[in-house]
Amino acid sequence: MRLIGDVVFTTPAIRALARRFPEARLTYVVETSASPVVAKNPHLAEVVSVPHARGWRRLADDVRLARRLRASAFDVAIDFHGGPRSAWLAWASRAPVRVGYDVQGRTWMYTNVVHRPRELRARHSVENQWDLLAAVDPSLARPADPDVDRVEMPPDPAARDAVDRRLLALGIPADARVIVIHVSAGNPFRRWPEASFAVLASDLAAGGERRWVVLAGGPSDHEATARVLAAARIRAGRAGDRIVDGEGMSLAELRALMDRAVLFIGGDSGPLHVASTSDVPIVGLYGPTLAARSAPWRPRRVPTASIDVGVLPCRPCDQRVCAPGDFRCLSGIAATDVHDAAERLLGAAS
Repeated sequence: MRLIGDVVFTTPAIRALARRFPEARLTYVVETSASPVVAKNPHLAEVVSVPHARGWRRLADDVRLARRLRASAFDVAIDFHGGPRSAWLAWASRAPVRVGYDVQGRTWMYTNVVHRPRELRARHSVENQWDLLAAVDPSLARPADPDVDRVEMPPDPAARDAVDRRLLALGIPADARVIVIHVSAGNPFRRWPEASFAVLASDLAAGGERRWVVLAGGPSDHEATARVLAAARIRAGRAGDRIVDGEGMSLAELRALMDRAVLFIGGDSGPLHVASTSDVPIVGLYGPTLAARSAPWRPRRVPTASIDVGVLPCRPCDQRVCAPGDFRCLSGIAATDVHDAAERLLGAAS
């Protein structure tokens, strides 16, 4: 429904359903912020985008949506999210088959319930989503395979044109080796230190005259992106002119940018998962999360490196409170380790 990465992780299941039921009409219900992920999905007949409202506005929106879903007379409703809103919408659709997880207090809304352990297991989120398919049709019970069913987000041609204009305005040549570093995150549990990002960006820019580093960030982190940009440019000296501000791109534009990039670096957040729908090499940074749960789910031939601090007694965590209080799972990731991984992938791509 909402989180960008979680929506990306459902796309292998969408492909599998379309392959199993080629005559079926597949509709995807998603909140507006994540709707670009599935807007161009070729397996979907319809994408229903709903606002993330609160209070009485949400109640009114959900009643209207429930009526719309019920009028559509769906045969099957699959709740990939498991939250209160999505569970209620699945129930309100009145689909004869309603599939969801055995979350306490919500199982009555489904006809087919799938067990999901509550502990944080070292099992990929795509596989957790995939578990729901067997409750739709036993033939879909086979293991998920990233070489067969990868995550996908087809690029939007209009977004591609917008990115080309943006890079041209930034002075980036057509033959440049574009490195995208996403320097922000939705919460402090995914945010690598700004000083580390600045060191990484400056060192990568200084590594070759054809390299251009594009710093991307969300609208809520504009000031953080600006600080990283300023520090990186100072440290990089003359190469600092090739470190530029790419903040403010839409999800569709970020996806299009990946087809121009030779490398993406970022934390375990939505932009990394958008990048994983392309073939760009990725260096992912994992703090309180595990790469085993959320590393790029795509063919094994596509270069990927996952960097973390190693074993900590508090890792992984539920990202509600940092027990040590210092976010050591992130601050302990050395910029040199990330730089080394980036150089390996850049060398493999040259």
